[in-house]
Amino acid sequence: MSTASDAETLSKHDEEPIEMEIVSPVSPAAPPPHDNEPHGPYRLYKRRFLGLVGMVVLNIVGGLSWPWFGPIANDMVTDFGITLDQVSWLGNIESCIYLPTALSIPYLYARFGLRRCCDFGAVMLVISAWVRYAGTVKSLSTNSAYALLMLGQVFTAISQPIYQVLGPKYSENWFNLQGRTTATMIVAIANPVGSAVGQLLSPLVGGTRQSILVLAIISTAVVPFVFLVHSQPPTPPTYAASTPSASFSHLARDVIFGGQTHGAKMSRRQRFDFVVLAWIFGILVAATDMFSILTSQIMQPVGYSDDISGLMGACLLLTGLVAAIVTAPLFDRVFTKHLAISGKLLLPILGGAWLSLIWAVKPHNTGGLFAIMTILGVTSVTMLPVALELASDLTRNAEGSSAILWFMGNLLNVIFVLVIDALRAGPDADPPLNMRRGLIFNGVFVLASVLLIWLIKGEQVRKTIDEEKLAEVRAIGVA
Repeated sequence: MSTASDAETLSKHDEEPIEMEIVSPVSPAAPPPHDNEPHGPYRLYKRRFLGLVGMVVLNIVGGLSWPWFGPIANDMVTDFGITLDQVSWLGNIESCIYLPTALSIPYLYARFGLRRCCDFGAVMLVISAWVRYAGTVKSLSTNSAYALLMLGQVFTAISQPIYQVLGPKYSENWFNLQGRTTATMIVAIANPVGSAVGQLLSPLVGGTRQSILVLAIISTAVVPFVFLVHSQPPTPPTYAASTPSASFSHLARDVIFGGQTHGAKMSRRQRFDFVVLAWIFGILVAATDMFSILTSQIMQPVGYSDDISGLMGACLLLTGLVAAIVTAPLFDRVFTKHLAISGKLLLPILGGAWLSLIWAVKPHNTGGLFAIMTILGVTSVTMLPVALELASDLTRNAEGSSAILWFMGNLLNVIFVLVIDALRAGPDADPPLNMRRGLIFNGVFVLASVLLIWLIKGEQVRKTIDEEKLAEVRAIGVA
């Protein structure tokens, strides 16, 4: 949803022509033409990169608080008089609140636009930061302090999904076909980066109360980055960016029962593909997040230290970041119509890697485990933006499809953590408290789910329409 202030802040010097310079007398504020009329001209603006920086920074900080208390859990128990289970729920509550929040974001976007949603998310970040810090006052009772800590986490859980869910929509609004997947990738991986930074930073900045203060300062300091984000450029970069998405309820009805989206009915094949894609995306996010949460509990019983366990988690993330940075531009410029095919090639490898942990998690297998972490990182993080973009292409509704995919990921994450933790062996097992049964559940479930990718066709409807409309604009320019 573009606002007048957005258009006024963008100067003509900020424009970059796409393919050809076409002058149009149509005002950017004018309503979009009908579907049978060519849309144009399409333009890029340099300001899109500033907005991307804003989305990334806010997404990183939004991801800090979820794992923040894990590394300092024992100190939290001592300093606040709470239990380890209560510390765990400081993280779990974010996943629970995330679910309804994610599904409400498409409605908020339709009502207020991207910039106002980001403003709201920034306000929630600041409130969460200082409500949490208020819970560190030593004169408070144990229950009062814990209530404030929990309330702060609730506000963070409202903020975090805003930047994750709206990442693909920002890409659609501001980037053309040669940059859309890359922009989606950059925003999508920012939140996992924030989670990794949170795990590393929280124990390094002093005691628990000082650690919470540092988190509050960081959360407040990044608020000005929201001013870099604008809803929409005066002139769109593609046809998809010039047409409003259908409502979220409309999309839900279309996926479940069949209906109208953007004036064109999703075919049965497209609906089936989207449902399968959402399930696979949810499983992969759940498996990765589960491993991040339970890495030490999986590795320690077989003899690996906290440091080695942490390095394994870091290896998964860092190799995945490198792979995503390398491959996303290729999907934008070379393999533009091969998102589904890439999934069919990489996902079985990913499933096999998760299954192999059943036998690989054993003493004195450090090299083998790091190799598996590399495979998991390269395949899973690479598939993250691919799945988000393919879902947007199938539904022609970037914010709605993103909300559903991230909802599935967090829902299944809660289920996976609870199930795998419940499958932990008892103290009399050999080795005691090992997670072998949980790894069997995880490996078999993931492999069976990812093989469903071979059932989808993955027609990139949005991209095809964008290319057709761009060809029409070129034809008009030549004429």
